[in-house]
Amino acid sequence: MKKMQSMIFSLIMSYSMAIGMEVYNIAYKLGYHMQVGGFSSMHNDVFLAALKEASYMGIIVFIISTLYGNRLGQHLANSLCDQESDPSYFCMLMRQGATIMIMCPSMSLIASILFSIILGHQPLLQLPAIFVGTLMENFPMAFFWNIFAASPFTRKLTKWLFA
Repeated sequence: MKKMQSMIFSLIMSYSMAIGMEVYNIAYKLGYHMQVGGFSSMHNDVFLAALKEASYMGIIVFIISTLYGNRLGQHLANSLCDQESDPSYFCMLMRQGATIMIMCPSMSLIASILFSIILGHQPLLQLPAIFVGTLMENFPMAFFWNIFAASPFTRKLTKWLFA
């Protein structure tokens, strides 16, 4: 049963992150950050577009996190925190941060290839610059979205599902 709970937790987390990041990226691409009122001037059409993209990006997030993202994040977190002596909340935050450090560059690279090179018809030669720009744009949002929204939501929902 523990394996099933872990798999469902990962699936919910993957889609929580994908939906949040797609809303952010679509709103950003539409220029809401540049408008008077910023993101608060956003329209509902962003959510429909984000749900469409998150439908397949969530699967990609799940695959990448299952293949290596979670394991590398845990390994990195273990080097930063001692499970025996450090507070459990600190270790949880270190694991979240370390996983973001692995997943955000991975997903930024995939998004750069998919949305800019394949669908955006940018030359492959521009991939390093597109990747760095995408990473710089996404990392702060991925960090705060994970820490303050996706992770608490996923923990609560998983706890409720398996109560």
